[in-house]
Formats: sequence, structure tokens, C-alpha cells
Amino acid sequence: MRIKVLGCSGGVGPGLRTTSLLIDDTLLIDAGTGVGDLSLAQMSRIGDLLLTHAHLDHVCGLAFMADNLFGLVDRPLSVHATAETLATLREHLFNWRLWPDFTRLPDADHPLVVFRELEPGVAKSFGGLRITPFPVLHTVPAVGYLIDSGEGVFAFSGDSYADDRLWEFLNRQPRLDRLMVEVAFPDEEGELARVSRHFTPALLAAELRKLRHRPKLFLTHHKPGCERAIEHECLSALEGWDYSHLKRGDIILS
Repeated sequence: MRIKVLGCSGGVGPGLRTTSLLIDDTLLIDAGTGVGDLSLAQMSRIGDLLLTHAHLDHVCGLAFMADNLFGLVDRPLSVHATAETLATLREHLFNWRLWPDFTRLPDADHPLVVFRELEPGVAKSFGGLRITPFPVLHTVPAVGYLIDSGEGVFAFSGDSYADDRLWEFLNRQPRLDRLMVEVAFPDEEGELARVSRHFTPALLAAELRKLRHRPKLFLTHHKPGCERAIEHECLSALEGWDYSHLKRGDIILS
């Protein structure tokens, strides 16, 4: 399994793109602004998109991707998400007011975008990958994804906060090789992190004590301007862990 990080920032700016992961060139997890760096040919090879939640920094690329693919592909783009996330997309994005409804274009019988509901805890196969959504705590209904390639197991927490459900799910897995987890704010912004349901280095370190596995950590979703403070605090908070701070363009093999 080859994962290319199209975007991993908690905001936008020069060289910064929001969350989107391209897996084996045909599968996307989240559709942040990183999708905009794909060519039309690359977009046309993607058949499935899995969303963690409906916040704009994770779904805005879907709107433009659908617009680009209209008339270019002869099969629909399948968008997989929980019922709550799909309902938000229907009401607030593909509603003819904010954006055309590509779930009914070019017509209702042959839509460009097809919504497919996911149930947390229920695994589905995508090519040779077995993918299981699991619930996480955020300000809106959200999930992470566990991906088993048969050769390695990778988990992505999505946007998340301290919640025993996350660690209980991961601890039930026989194997966990790599964990991509967010650290959005430095410790001094702990109250903002609490109300917005994001991790700080100290909070993540405390929560990781609940994890029985010892995966390689990939840290993501740093808010622009907070990167240096987060990196400095992680030096002590995550001492003893094998970790790296993700950057746009990074490749993860699992």
C-alpha cells in the first residue's frame, strides 16, 4: 500500500494543503485542498473517496473534483461516509445553492457522484485493502479509518480528541504498524483545543499511554503558525516514540 500525502495541514498558506491522502492512485481519504494538486488524469483514476467528517477543510476538494470530472469519466465517483456526513453534504454542499448537485447530474439515473453509507466498525474491501471506519470524538460526527493491506496495518484518526473509544478500538486489533494522528495546537492553546476537539502534544502523549501497540506515528493537522511550537513540544512529550511530522508530498508505505 502506497499512501501519498496530498495535504496534511490544519489550514492553508504557501505550500500548505488541507487533509487528503491518495492511496495506490485510485482511492482517496478526505478531499481537502490537497486534491487541487492532482492532474485531471490523476483525478480520473480515482473511483472511491472515504470521508472522515464533513468539515470544509476535509471536503472542499470534492466539490472542485466533481466539477473537473464532469463529462470526463464514464463511471461515478463513489463517496463513502457515515450517514451524518452524507446528510451534511446533501444539505449544505450539493444543494444547487452552494454548488451544483452532482449526485443528480447529468441526470438522476446516471449521477457523477454516488453516496455510499458506511457504518462504524463494519469493514469493507477496496481492491486488496480491508478498510474499517471507527468512531472518534470531534465537534461533528467523525470517524477514523483502519487499513489492512495484508502486509501492514495503518490507522488514521482523522480529526480527533481524547476519547477511550479510539484506543479501545485500536487495542482490539492484532497489529498496528503505523498511526497517523493529529496534533493541531500547542499546549498553550489547550482550551481552544478542548472546545474545538483537537489534540495538543501533552494531551496526545497522555492518551497514547492507553495504546498497547507501539506504531510509528505520523503527526498531522498542525495549524499554520503553530508548527514550530508543536514540533518543539513533541520532542519531550513524545520522547521514546518513533514519530515524524508529516509534510505535503510525503509517501507512507504499509
